[in-house]
Amino acid sequence: MGTVTIGVSIAVPEPHGSELQQLRAGFGDAAAHGIPTHVTLLPPTEIDEAALPAVEAHLTEVAAAGRPFPMRLSGTGTFRPLSPVVFVRVVAGAEACTRLQQQVRDPAGPIARELQFPYHPHVTVAHGIDEAAMDRAFGELAGYEAEWPCTGFALYEQGADGVWRKLREFPFGGPVVPSQSGHVDHGSVPTR
Repeated sequence: MGTVTIGVSIAVPEPHGSELQQLRAGFGDAAAHGIPTHVTLLPPTEIDEAALPAVEAHLTEVAAAGRPFPMRLSGTGTFRPLSPVVFVRVVAGAEACTRLQQQVRDPAGPIARELQFPYHPHVTVAHGIDEAAMDRAFGELAGYEAEWPCTGFALYEQGADGVWRKLREFPFGGPVVPSQSGHVDHGSVPTR
């Protein structure tokens, strides 16, 4: 077995995900179609392929302890000049994303790692393209708004072709527990 490059992220749901992906491509970002629209929890990380089951078990535990939270995107920001990135800002859900990414990268877990830059939840809409196109992305999406309930996250693997593909989703809250009669009661409310 060799190594694989993985990432963990919160997918931006439809129709917002495809809309932002098309806009990113329209700004001239060649990577747009190989990267599903997302909020990163673990940046591209190379691991031994044999470690994937341990990573999945760890992510299952993180998700089981998590609860849905509101996500809202609004307006744009940039990491320039430090990094050639224009993004849509996460204005609701940022604290929850920050906690999640810390749990994903837990020093005692299988994907512990330091980050190159301090964590800042965002949705990239332009990366590494010419300055005029970056300025256009920043301006055109300044009024962008989207919101949805975040109900989990996913593990992705980058293929040899550079395309990121979802390996598995991790919904918050763990498995549904059947009632004592053996059927699932979807109407009950958890007491925790």
